[in-house]
Amino acid sequence: MAETPVPQNPFRPGAGTKPLYLAGRTHEQSQFARVLQQADLTTNIIITGLRGVGKTVLLDQLRPLAAQYGWLWTGNDWNEAASVSEKDVATRLIVDLAAVLSPIVTYRTDELPFGFTDKSAATNHRPLKFDDLWGIYNATPGFDSDKLKAVLEHIAKIITNAKIKGIVFAYDEAQNLADKKERGQFPLSLVVDVFSNLQKRDLGCQFLLVMTGLPTLITNLNEARTYTERMFHMLVLDRLSESETHEAVLRPIQISKSTLTFAPPTIAKIIKESQGYPFLIQYICREVFDAWIGRMTVGEAPSVPMTEITAKLDLDFFAPRWNRATDRQQIFMQVIATLENADGEFTIQDITTASRELLKKPFNPSHATQMLGHLAEKGLIYRNRRGAYCFAVPLLAGFIRRQSWDAATRRE
Repeated sequence: MAETPVPQNPFRPGAGTKPLYLAGRTHEQSQFARVLQQADLTTNIIITGLRGVGKTVLLDQLRPLAAQYGWLWTGNDWNEAASVSEKDVATRLIVDLAAVLSPIVTYRTDELPFGFTDKSAATNHRPLKFDDLWGIYNATPGFDSDKLKAVLEHIAKIITNAKIKGIVFAYDEAQNLADKKERGQFPLSLVVDVFSNLQKRDLGCQFLLVMTGLPTLITNLNEARTYTERMFHMLVLDRLSESETHEAVLRPIQISKSTLTFAPPTIAKIIKESQGYPFLIQYICREVFDAWIGRMTVGEAPSVPMTEITAKLDLDFFAPRWNRATDRQQIFMQVIATLENADGEFTIQDITTASRELLKKPFNPSHATQMLGHLAEKGLIYRNRRGAYCFAVPLLAGFIRRQSWDAATRRE
């Protein structure tokens, strides 16, 4: 008698990994479709939210939608190395532009035969290359923004008669893109100025900017240019609703036609523990699925091993971020985690008041402000609005509360 095959796990946690079924986010996709159909492009898109809410997954989901409405799509990650200076950012944009255009744009060159002959010139065709665009960039006088505009104007002329409505420039991890006044470099301002300028003109080809990133991206934009609120439509991703979370748990099992499924009490437990965060849903479901397979193969009754899953999640997801902080910064976040509102918004006054009650060496307002700035740079905290802050990682406060205190730092 043949053995029953082991079910394949249909859950896929990972940074930017597309799940088998994308629950929710229909509103965000419809908003993007509306922008794509603008006769005169006046709105760009910002997708923001905490770590693990599915920003990258949603961005990937928008790509086929753009193609459906006649747009080309290019983009990349704004890593720190590619966003140091204005020229770095211009290079990134031109490299990505050449990549999407080279398969569809060709240059024609005519080669005349050598000497006296009645033979006609030979015509050669070659794809557009980065060097073609970079040559325009270098030959254009003025600032980096002037050079980049010239490149995009050239592209608009080339494809204006093609059946292409425009080009979407889509960039993930855009919180890394920020002006650096102390260095005299304004890469974010360059991007905003170039796209804003070109979108005001009738070029025959439209350029749409889509950026995703942590909430600090919004702060960076507002500091770069005050008019960015009118230039971007903000899509703020939050946790999924209970019904959407239920779909995110159940639909991958149904789609994969798995012989193993979750009972209603198990689904309810996963909904409660994940709190609707897409990454945590995928992570917990994967671990529960694997645990069930292991227990069933040895004849044990399946259950939800949340203690083991929480320990593994702490090690895989939270600890690498926690370890970016110095010892003093970790103590600072431990103080925050004791607040009743630690999972929501908190203020400098909340932190300093709690630190006076908890620590032998409390934080004063000036020191707290510096700490918050450093932790924001490390992607652990962001400023939600003036005077109010939040953890940038979902459920981070719970992880911090599971960490032991250094007894030497606390009051008796």
